Amino acid sequence: MTQVTAEQDELPGDLLPISRKSAGHVIVDTLAAHGIKRAHVVPGESFLDVLDGLHDSPIETIVCRHEGGATYMAEADGKMNQLPGIAMVTRGPGAANAHVGLHTAWQDSTPMVLFVGLIPFAHRDREAFQEFDIKAWFDTGAKRVMVLDNAERASEIVAEALFAAMSGRPGPVVVGLPEDVIRRQIPAELHPPIPVATGGMTTVDAASLADALAASSKPLFVTGGNDWTQEGADQLTHWLEKHHIPAAAEWRTEGTIPFGSPSYVGPIGYGRPRPTYDLLEETDLLIFVGTVPGDVITDGFLCRQDWTKKNFLVTIDPSLRGRSGPVSYQILAKPDVFIRDLAKIELPVKDDWVNWTSKMRREQEAFAALPRATPSAGPARMDTLMANLVPTLPADAMVTLGAGEHTNWAHRYFPTQRYASMISARNGSMGYSIPSAIAASLEYPGRRVVTIAGDGEFLMNGQELATAAQYGATPLVIVMDNQEYGTIRTHQERHHPERVSGTQLKNPEFALMAEAFGGFGVKVEHDADVPAAIKAALRAIDEDSVFALIHLVVEQRVKAY
Repeated sequence: MTQVTAEQDELPGDLLPISRKSAGHVIVDTLAAHGIKRAHVVPGESFLDVLDGLHDSPIETIVCRHEGGATYMAEADGKMNQLPGIAMVTRGPGAANAHVGLHTAWQDSTPMVLFVGLIPFAHRDREAFQEFDIKAWFDTGAKRVMVLDNAERASEIVAEALFAAMSGRPGPVVVGLPEDVIRRQIPAELHPPIPVATGGMTTVDAASLADALAASSKPLFVTGGNDWTQEGADQLTHWLEKHHIPAAAEWRTEGTIPFGSPSYVGPIGYGRPRPTYDLLEETDLLIFVGTVPGDVITDGFLCRQDWTKKNFLVTIDPSLRGRSGPVSYQILAKPDVFIRDLAKIELPVKDDWVNWTSKMRREQEAFAALPRATPSAGPARMDTLMANLVPTLPADAMVTLGAGEHTNWAHRYFPTQRYASMISARNGSMGYSIPSAIAASLEYPGRRVVTIAGDGEFLMNGQELATAAQYGATPLVIVMDNQEYGTIRTHQERHHPERVSGTQLKNPEFALMAEAFGGFGVKVEHDADVPAAIKAALRAIDEDSVFALIHLVVEQRVKAY
């Protein structure tokens, strides 16, 4: 796997000698032994020994163009898998650039481990080249910050970091690697994985939930977070449909309950569509699974604040960090084990449940009904693009999103039919769309991956298309070009009407950029050209195995809802 030095520790008796390797190589071996498949890297001289360990490792090394792109890819990887996403960057400027992905992982509760190369141990506290205080920088935005000051603990530190990222409420962990420490030769023994507690319903929990449901006329489940499996999502969907109980999706996490399920009633969050606008106040029993009612869901801690309301919160985090409003009952469990126990609860179906779910489902179906596919005679429109794209999508299609009003077309129309078919940044971080699409395409090379990017957002990490070309990622990239930071313009019009300032953009030829990076690009200015552009882009992906970009030039102030 990795090169072993000739140096060995002689042991007494019949015991075999222990091989020795550098700490950097042991770090890589530990990651591989724990099931890590991919590392997202911007190289630096501070962790050359780890890079050398990756040379002969089964771990795929994805060389990225910017540390923000690398950490976004790692964060997306953590959303799609049970294991943490892995990013590796260098000290000082590299660590600073990586911070944006760390904040995304923190607010989105995503397991991720960020390895940061550091100055030599002997140079510490002397204002060495690119020196910084890793704990002072990251302590408030990571679950743990660890520094490998003792080379012999290399494998242990990696195991602890992976465990910390996954245990309790998932999140990011930072590991500092002094460049001289990781070169030291140590015994090559590997620390085993540390089991992560999953919790579960007690008999008292199950009885309390069953009683609350039995007393409810308008129950509502809200699914969220990243700590699910497809099996758990399928089990919950079956149970909800069997009992005619509705479920909404936390903002930017659609797909846990399939888009086409009779129990799915839409997303809840910023700019929520009308069908789910009043749901939180109207329901008489709210059951959150995998997430809590935080800032975004409660419209800035305003909705569902009445302490008489009944809220059941199912989360493995005993601290309920980020929670707003009343807590009637907490069940300490990860989604899958909660659903395993929920499936044992059998309740008679109430007519009230059937009517309540049917009403909300009809409103969701009307909201998500595709606009007409026939192009208009005017400028290009996102409505026309979605109407022509969606019918071509296979059942396992995925969509990735950054932040901006352009994302609302996906919230409204994209048919998310599986868990983790919407990968997005719930902390509102721009620049996430391209890196996350690359991560999704690499993780699922046989699936159709679509990303919808705004013109402003695309240019924050669009250079990662070079990474897509290098490693064979083939997402369909839609750049909605309305020549402005649209979300901020909307806020601006609300607070400072007719005083446009700091939001307008002059953009490059995005299609030509795509071609320069080695993909397919097409610019669309007229609505009549939309269907042909979609066909050409999909043909390039399927026949030429390249990513494709549609540069859609649209009018300003046109919104999905």
